[in-house]
Amino acid sequence: MTDESPAKNSATNGVNETTLVTAGRKKEWTHGIVNPPVYRASTCLFETYQELQVRIADPTNGKLFYGRKGTPTHWSLSDAVTELEGGEGTVLYPSGLAAVTGAILSLVSTGDHVLVSDSAYDPTRAFANGFLTKMGVHVTYFDPLIGAGIDSLFEDNTKLVLTETPGSLTFEISDLPALCKVAKKHGAYVIADNTWATPLLFNPLEHGADISVHAATKYLGGHSDVMLGTATANKRTFKKLQRTAFQLGHTVSADDASLVLRGLRTLGIRLKQHEENALILAAWLSERPEVDTVLHPAFETCPGHEIWERDFAGSSGLFSIVLKGGDYADTAALVDDMKLFKMGFSWGGFESLILPSNPASARTAVPWQSVGPVIRLHIGLENTDDLIADLQAGLERYSAKIGS
Repeated sequence: MTDESPAKNSATNGVNETTLVTAGRKKEWTHGIVNPPVYRASTCLFETYQELQVRIADPTNGKLFYGRKGTPTHWSLSDAVTELEGGEGTVLYPSGLAAVTGAILSLVSTGDHVLVSDSAYDPTRAFANGFLTKMGVHVTYFDPLIGAGIDSLFEDNTKLVLTETPGSLTFEISDLPALCKVAKKHGAYVIADNTWATPLLFNPLEHGADISVHAATKYLGGHSDVMLGTATANKRTFKKLQRTAFQLGHTVSADDASLVLRGLRTLGIRLKQHEENALILAAWLSERPEVDTVLHPAFETCPGHEIWERDFAGSSGLFSIVLKGGDYADTAALVDDMKLFKMGFSWGGFESLILPSNPASARTAVPWQSVGPVIRLHIGLENTDDLIADLQAGLERYSAKIGS
């Protein structure tokens, strides 16, 4: 980890805490109050036949048409995320996975070839291996550290590159500008999952991506109580993204949109604390005898660290460690009796989480090998001394279990 790493958490692309507070609060959405009202709507009414015809001609112009096409609550969140990501527009989805799959489906057709990072989110991989293959789309996985070398994997029908930087289990940082440069040369699109960094720490569109995807379930919502995804597109792809979402019937509840809007307002201060706490815990773990490697982008031991230093404004609260020896079955000694770190999928909420995760079963381009099990940690907003005490007890149990 470089000396300046803890201080890197600053705004990118003009996005800062003020943007988080003000984005999406147009008067036509808020009607003079601080927060946009929660419009729970299916049927929207038209006063005249002429008004009906105008709305039918353009049901996406920010005027009420039908609940599935959005209300001021939805438009406020879309506007806010678009401003944060610097795109042409944002589509909302019922989950982060739906945002990923909806974005892919908006850009590919039968017979196309797609390149997917080998470190991609496992449900994304399942979609690629299942649904995409079934619809006649050929998928090739690539080393997340390949950079400009991805050029050799392009075929005449390659339509899309999908990357997640960092990977949410093994945390390789991909060289997104290099990937985008090659993709543009071949006329292909690039989708980047930006959930780990959020728009405060990284801007995929600024670095050449066509669509930036978030599981807003995580840091944007921030409280582990909402399922929602977003995809923000540039001018080249937004209409495609929007049209596919309408055709597939993607929509979210106004209540969920309102919860994510509320989460956005405190994202800046929460993310700073997640980063600070995670750096403290990661540094402590790097000195533990039970830990072989810390896979945190701010640490030199993390693959692609130099790309993180170049392109990112900071780090968030999610990282992994590789244990020295033992098997995944042995990790029960570590995780079963944790007091503060609880086992659960997802991350990005205020609470700390721990999850044994074996990347080997989901890697094909670059086989995963490590001396021991991988443990993914999300560092929440608890007191770091308390978190350290919890991990120390767990690691000592693990050490006793494997006899080291």
